Amino acid sequence: MEQHPSHPFAIEWHPFQLNPDMPTEGVDRRSYLETKFGGRLNAVKVYTRVLQAAQAVGVEIDFEKMPRVPNTLNAHRLIHWAGLEVKQTAAQSALFRAYFRDGRDIGDVCTLADIGAEIGMDRAMVIRLLASDADLPDIRARDAHARSRGISAIPTFIIASQHALSGAQPADMWVRIIVDINSQLKSAVS
Repeated sequence: MEQHPSHPFAIEWHPFQLNPDMPTEGVDRRSYLETKFGGRLNAVKVYTRVLQAAQAVGVEIDFEKMPRVPNTLNAHRLIHWAGLEVKQTAAQSALFRAYFRDGRDIGDVCTLADIGAEIGMDRAMVIRLLASDADLPDIRARDAHARSRGISAIPTFIIASQHALSGAQPADMWVRIIVDINSQLKSAVS
């Protein structure tokens, strides 16, 4: 998108939890991964590939700093509220950094309030909202809607409200998509 500043895309982050039944307090990460991937060796293999892919594109991940897998429902609420302040991508980026690089617990209310404050949101308001049920039904409904449309993995990109592209994609794929959509838009206008 940086290579094509006139792209037609508007980025919007939608709620989707990989683990919608995750306990509120989260779970021990090592036990979770070993259970999910059928033992320690398989978990190490999967996460070695993830780490290698991240390093190949310059993304910092420190799995050793992540003792727990958090419940992300409140993080999705924070992203939603940040969107109301036109700070949604900043919130998402801050959450990614906090969890994947810094090992912060993004299921913790105080951590989420701190992250909100870091991107310019009112910390006290975030705490008050998180202490309430504000937007919980909406976030749960949007997550369920994604599942009903067949989404089961992250990332999943919805393009032009009609095409789904699942999984991390190389930059050259996105350049082709941007060029194709720009060409289609120009043809439609002509």
